[in-house]
Amino acid sequence: MNGYLQIGYTQTALAGLLIVANLVLSAALRLGLGRRLVIAALRMSVQLLLIGLVLKWVFALENPLPVLAMAAAMTAIAGVAAVNRTQRRFAGVYWGSLVSVSGAAFFVTGLALLGIVRVDPWFDPQYLIPLLGMVLGNTLNGISLALDRFVESLVQRRDAVEATLALGGTRWEAAHDHIRDAMRVGLIPMINSMMVIGIVSLPGMMTGQILAGAEPTDAVRYQIVIMFMIASAAALGAFGIVFFTYHRLFDDRHRLRLDRVRKVVA
Repeated sequence: MNGYLQIGYTQTALAGLLIVANLVLSAALRLGLGRRLVIAALRMSVQLLLIGLVLKWVFALENPLPVLAMAAAMTAIAGVAAVNRTQRRFAGVYWGSLVSVSGAAFFVTGLALLGIVRVDPWFDPQYLIPLLGMVLGNTLNGISLALDRFVESLVQRRDAVEATLALGGTRWEAAHDHIRDAMRVGLIPMINSMMVIGIVSLPGMMTGQILAGAEPTDAVRYQIVIMFMIASAAALGAFGIVFFTYHRLFDDRHRLRLDRVRKVVA
């Protein structure tokens, strides 16, 4: 198949005119989002252009250290971003998020690189960085949703939880319904996405490969692998943060410790 068509900076700038539709709607409906839209568009463009330069430099190297450093930075940002999307926080939550997202993402990505795709060398940034990035993006969503739902559920249903504990129930008996609900919330978006992918939407990686000239069947197989990676990492990450939060908000004496939770106003 033919190679992809390159897009220059002028064409990229022209694509920015598409955001005018958002600005017009914001002004017409008085949404008050015009300034935020412009800032978001500029920030996104600058971030992507910078990461493009960084990736170009990293791809030219044959050394695992810069690749691993970039992977670690991506993971740290994802761990922080997952918590920043929630309104209720407690001491250690950032650490728990970082451990959850890094454990899930690195395990799943490493397994895929070494056991499924079989990349040689294993640190090849052409594969490691894009695969890890997609896994991280979806894992942080799962972590954020599960964490927010679990803590919010404990706060909203505090009386029922404490009643169970007061009647002699263990912390697990008081929390397991909330844990199950949080896990469900964290995973439903991924399940819904898998249900309609290929029928309603064509995912980004598959579309990108096709635009780059790959055979559609090859692109499809890669996308299937990616979706299974994302689903697995999201489940592991959501479980990790919920399990961590469970142990932080219920002590060894089977008491609910919502005094450790603080609400952050965005």
